Amino acid sequence: MEGQAIKFGKNMVPLADTLAPGHSFCIGCGEALALKLACKALGENVIISMATGCAEICTSPLPVTSWRVPWIHTLFENNSAVISGVEAGSKILMAKGKKPQKDIKYVAMGGDGATSDIGLQALSGALERGHDFLYLCWDNEAYMNTGIQRSSATPYGASTTTAPAGKVSIGQKTRKKNMVEIAAAHDIPYAATASIGYPFDLMNKVKKGAETKGPAYVHVFVPCPTGWRHASDMAVELGRLAVETGVFPLYEVEHGRYRMNVSPSTLKPVEEYLKPQGRFRHLPEEEIRKIQEMVNEEYERLKAKAAAFPLA
Repeated sequence: MEGQAIKFGKNMVPLADTLAPGHSFCIGCGEALALKLACKALGENVIISMATGCAEICTSPLPVTSWRVPWIHTLFENNSAVISGVEAGSKILMAKGKKPQKDIKYVAMGGDGATSDIGLQALSGALERGHDFLYLCWDNEAYMNTGIQRSSATPYGASTTTAPAGKVSIGQKTRKKNMVEIAAAHDIPYAATASIGYPFDLMNKVKKGAETKGPAYVHVFVPCPTGWRHASDMAVELGRLAVETGVFPLYEVEHGRYRMNVSPSTLKPVEEYLKPQGRFRHLPEEEIRKIQEMVNEEYERLKAKAAAFPLA
């Protein structure tokens, strides 16, 4: 089915399904949907390296697998190093005349902990060396696979098992690490955000990142009903609300130039995004106002960058 697609509205959706039916993701998992969409955008000529995490555990429980393409399970800390080695080794084989019939895409995937915490050093090194690969971060804002522990991607005010809300704490006390800006600071050709609330934008960015010559990074927002304590049918809605409130803006950076992909004329109140989630239910009104101020500040800063360094 490689190359075949069907028309859905104004968009073409690939028929190739390299992630087979059958996995153990939680009901309503945003990451499962993001993975499915990304795999459709990537097609069949791909080699994937995946760090330990929800996606790895749920698609490869020994002795079965959901993968129909070459797929490597590796550790939190060396995911980007592994895909770097695969890409470099392939170049050596091609230099010796062993050329594949079709262009191969090299893709690393990891959760927010495997990306912004444990795997950051290997990712930074791979970006700096200029390997031709795409890195996809599945951001559900905590270590969900091992018990909802906080990561550096956990937002201010969220309650997790290692940053619990209580009488003396509001939960997470630090602000979310901005991985897209960190990746873009390596002066790579392409970096972007995506959300399951905007599926065609997500697929287009994955495809664009995979076809970019050199390193590319796409940070994908994936609500988690288990860790966020939201209803199992709300993942896509929260994926849209995060964008509409400015909590998770959709934008892309090409060689240091910015483009806002979705830019509401007026942002919805951040409370509309926070209220459906049990991880924020403890927050008093003054903390919600504080989060609103943080979102407004960061959103205006991003808009200023897009205005100062526009991407045509």
